[in-house]
Amino acid sequence: MPDTRSHRGPHPDDARLFGATALPVLRQAAADYIWLLNRTYPPAASLSLVGNQFELDRRQRMAVARFACTDAQRDTRRHRETRPPLITERPLWLDGFNVLTTIEAALAGAVVLAGRDGSFRDLAGMHGTYRKVEETLPAILLVGQTLVDYGVGPCRWFLDSPVSNSGRLKTILLKLAAEQNWPWEVELANNPDAALKQTAHPVATADSVILDACGPWVNLARMVIEKLIPQAWIVDLEPVHRVC
Repeated sequence: MPDTRSHRGPHPDDARLFGATALPVLRQAAADYIWLLNRTYPPAASLSLVGNQFELDRRQRMAVARFACTDAQRDTRRHRETRPPLITERPLWLDGFNVLTTIEAALAGAVVLAGRDGSFRDLAGMHGTYRKVEETLPAILLVGQTLVDYGVGPCRWFLDSPVSNSGRLKTILLKLAAEQNWPWEVELANNPDAALKQTAHPVATADSVILDACGPWVNLARMVIEKLIPQAWIVDLEPVHRVC
């Protein structure tokens, strides 16, 4: 079935799945899941165990997984996070779809997860296809405004070439950059993760696989959302009481 969405908005069940009544259960599930991860239990089996115990919906399980990481991962990721003014007048490489879809989701009122490592993540899934929505252009403009405000640049966006419509998004990004006089480049790559893991430049991403392998990284989606999208629906699963 073709993707006909015009917004990156919330799932119809999200008010129930992530509302005030659901949060205590989700936070306890997250605490148990983290306890297992810290003891090197396999992530997939641990998530299944916790999800079944707390009778979590598929999207709730996804949220717990995207929120969580081990204590060691949290600490090392936060240690390597680079913030203003240390990113001023420095090149920045962007994990394009990762940054953009999270900001689109925030603009559309969808759930944005406050990850345990401090990053912001959405619950959207592209499944190999990216579709331009009404939030796309505003999201790009907010990214550009934030980068200008902090004096960041030049910037290189990386887009996954196997993802449908990545070429169209490249055209949009370059057109806006030319109009706004932003020093942007856009690269279509078969495997952007490899380049983002290896570069010495700061990387803008919330992808956990990249965060565990890259050097300095920038919490760009969170910077944009906190600064320019105050109405965003932020869901924090940080447990109040941890399992001993």
